Amino acid sequence: MNTPKICSYSFIECLEYVKAWDIQKVLADQVAAQVHDDVLLLLEHPPVFTLGRRSKTEDMLTPRDAIESLGASVVDVDRGGEITFHGPGQLIGYPILNLRRWGGPLAYVRALESTLIEVLAAYGIEGKRIDGVTGVWVSGAKIGAIGVRIGSGVTTHGFALNVNTDLSWYDHIVPCGIHDKDVTSLERVLGKAISLEEVALITARCFGKAMGVGMKEIAFAEFFDNYGLGSYAYRR
Repeated sequence: MNTPKICSYSFIECLEYVKAWDIQKVLADQVAAQVHDDVLLLLEHPPVFTLGRRSKTEDMLTPRDAIESLGASVVDVDRGGEITFHGPGQLIGYPILNLRRWGGPLAYVRALESTLIEVLAAYGIEGKRIDGVTGVWVSGAKIGAIGVRIGSGVTTHGFALNVNTDLSWYDHIVPCGIHDKDVTSLERVLGKAISLEEVALITARCFGKAMGVGMKEIAFAEFFDNYGLGSYAYRR
C-alpha cells in the first residue's frame, strides 16, 4: 500500500510581502532537499502591487511613487503572470511542493483553480474558468488570481482569493493585464464580510482534495520553529 502524500499547512496571519517571499525560498530549498514535507502557507499581506515576469509598464495606471504615497509597496517578482494586487482581506496561498512527486505545471495550475472553485462552492457561489486566461471568475469578474514559479521542480508563489478585499486598490492597475474584466470578492457577492481564517481552513481542505494529498495543520505559534525560520518569527 502506498503511503499517502502529506502537505502541512499553517494560517500565519499577516506578513509583509518580501518577508513571505524570503520564507518561500527557504522552504523551497528544504522541500527540494526532502528535509520537510510539502507545505501550504495561508496568510494575508499589507497592501502591495506585484509585477510578474510578463507585466507591462502601461498596466500600472498610477505611478509607483504615487502608489507608495498611498501606503502600498510595489515589488517586481519572479513568478509568471502580470501585475496584481495583494492586501488585507485577501487570502493568499503559497504552496511549496515538489511537483515531480505530483504532476506537471499545467495540471498544477488547473488544480489551484479547482481549489478556489471548491472554496467558492462551499459558500454557494459558482466559480468558473474562462478559456485562454488563468484564474477563477464569478459572473465574469475575477475573484481568484494565480501566478506561480517552478524552480528545481519545486513550486513557489501561488494563488490569491478576494475575500473582504478593498477592491478600490485595483483602480491603480489593469489587473493581470486584462482590460475588459472587473474584479470581485466574496464580500461583494455575498453582501457580508467573511472570516479570513474560516476561509483559510476551507481552502486547506479543498487544496488537499484537488491535489490528492493529506493535509496536516501546524499552529501559527509552532510554524516558524518547526521549519527553522526563527529569524522571521513575528517580523511582520
